[in-house]
Amino acid sequence: MSELERWRLVLGGFARDQLGQAPGGSVEGRRGEALDYLYRHAYVGRDVAPGEDESNADPDELGDEPTSGLGASAPHAVVWLGEVRDLFPQSVCDVVTGHALDRFGLTDLLTDPALLDRLSPSTELLALLLGLRHSMPPELESSLRRLIAAVVDDLRARLEPEVRRAMSGPKRSFAHSPIPVAANFDVAGTIAANLKNYDPQTGRIVVERLRFFERHRRHIAWDVILCVDQSGSMADSVIHSAVMAGIFAGLGTVRVKLVVFDTAVVDLTPIADDPVDVLMSTQLGGGTDIGGALHYCSTLVTNPRNTVLVLLSDFCEGGSPHRLLQVTGELADAGVHLLGLASLTLKSGQAQPYYDRQTAQQMAAAGMQIAALDPRGLADWLVGVMS
Repeated sequence: MSELERWRLVLGGFARDQLGQAPGGSVEGRRGEALDYLYRHAYVGRDVAPGEDESNADPDELGDEPTSGLGASAPHAVVWLGEVRDLFPQSVCDVVTGHALDRFGLTDLLTDPALLDRLSPSTELLALLLGLRHSMPPELESSLRRLIAAVVDDLRARLEPEVRRAMSGPKRSFAHSPIPVAANFDVAGTIAANLKNYDPQTGRIVVERLRFFERHRRHIAWDVILCVDQSGSMADSVIHSAVMAGIFAGLGTVRVKLVVFDTAVVDLTPIADDPVDVLMSTQLGGGTDIGGALHYCSTLVTNPRNTVLVLLSDFCEGGSPHRLLQVTGELADAGVHLLGLASLTLKSGQAQPYYDRQTAQQMAAAGMQIAALDPRGLADWLVGVMS
């Protein structure tokens, strides 16, 4: 960030005449607009607004400004929160949202169940609200749970059929099933079974009997350990990993263990089959001790060769890098299949996830595969490992 941009952000609208205005739509311009949206409210009631001096301020015009903070604009504030999270580092985001809550009335969003119930459920909205849970009063819990359930149901409806199809096993070319599933349709077998019904005049086969492949289900006991970073930058991935843990737990072909962490480790394995309970138990934000989390996960390994450990993290280690690389190497040497994901969302294929590339490269050298995948990509990777 240039010195000029820093001064523009510090001075806000008061700097436009002297420093010029950042190009519209640019990152610098968006940052300025995001801060102006919040901090211009500090001047309400002072007979001055950004870009005006006190002598030229029109009290009547300023009287149209809201005098009780941002409460009336709460739905717009949700969009603003998303901008702040996207444009600024987590430390800045925490300070700015803290000011919004403590000084300028954004708490209306967190204290009005009716308003929360009117907001359209989305992964983006849920990620924002989970990051602000520590500021929510207890009476909002039921509204938040309903919103989480709506988002989880939508994600599960989109993801589960694909994941189950990927995880159900390869088609068995010599075994057929009476269950008609389009993905298992045996074209060649159906033609062969109905050749006797060939009509030479029309050149067509009258199909009396469809044939479908039978899928072979794996019965080898595999352990899948999902180790999920709760830092603020991983909000979307936390949501998707909770849904994926629920789907995996319902397959019956793998044993799922779910661990979330910041500087502490919380084992959510007992509720891994319920994504709503998992998300209600997470606390986004805080520090990051990846080495400590992997060390705990190592205590869950009983059969290394049949264990997959998936780490979802931005790889911004706040603990000891030496310890992190040591435990990664020990797990890899023991035969545990390691995968580090910088992102697990539906848009992973197009997104450019933020992560510490140096740490990720060091972990890759220690034996962990590193990728950014969507949930179907994760399912396909697991199938490749377990085959």
